[in-house]
Amino acid sequence: MTPETNGRTQVHAAPPKREALRVAAVGDLHCRAAPNEELRHLFAQAAQKADVLLLCGDLTDYGLPEEAKALTAVLGPAADLPVLAVLGNHDFESGKEAEVAKILSDAGVRILDGDGWEYRGVGFAGAKGFMGGFRARQLQAWGEAATKAWVKEATEEALKLERALARLRAPTKVAMLHYAPIPDTVAGEPLEIMPFLGSSRLEEPINQYGTSFVVHGHAHHGSAEGRTSKGVPVYNVALPLLRRSAPAKPLFRVVTLHPAEVGA
Repeated sequence: MTPETNGRTQVHAAPPKREALRVAAVGDLHCRAAPNEELRHLFAQAAQKADVLLLCGDLTDYGLPEEAKALTAVLGPAADLPVLAVLGNHDFESGKEAEVAKILSDAGVRILDGDGWEYRGVGFAGAKGFMGGFRARQLQAWGEAATKAWVKEATEEALKLERALARLRAPTKVAMLHYAPIPDTVAGEPLEIMPFLGSSRLEEPINQYGTSFVVHGHAHHGSAEGRTSKGVPVYNVALPLLRRSAPAKPLFRVVTLHPAEVGA
């Protein structure tokens, strides 16, 4: 069924159902051009255990079109699921991020970049995010032009997320990012690189718009979960972290939203 549109927010035309909505999320697939049976198995499991699949950036390893094509080649088992994605820093590496996004979009993946999508009473808002550090220690726009440009990029990504959340009409909202919005879920990474793993500027709109939960990737050696300053759950769904922390479980996180939460 073709989605309706509301500005830059896509609204799925399916009628609301009084059922729980199972949201699966994983990031940092780092798909290369070679066939990847692990990812095919991951998508097959997601099709059995979830109603929506979120891909939280670093979908490819070097941001190459052939890597994006390899990813679409193994997406088949999840063809019946809505699949949403944000890009990550690896997807920008070769300067072909627009081509990567188009290949994935043509295969049915909805790429969110300051956009929203609504389904069964749940609104999904997505943006890549950026670096800059956390809370009182986050980088400020002072000094060299390069420093100011860095902060400008972080601010613009936070504004993308804010616009996406603000435009959602659904009573329940989910935010998906690549970079972390809080320090808790990067804990475990080397201290020297923590400012490069996320930005607290992303936390502000999450708190402001009553987000139910957040998923992100990027921090391969971080922690599985944390909360914003207002108590919103945040889940780090980087595939290397999931593979290491729960090797016997499916390589994605499932969060179930119950009827009262999905506005049914």
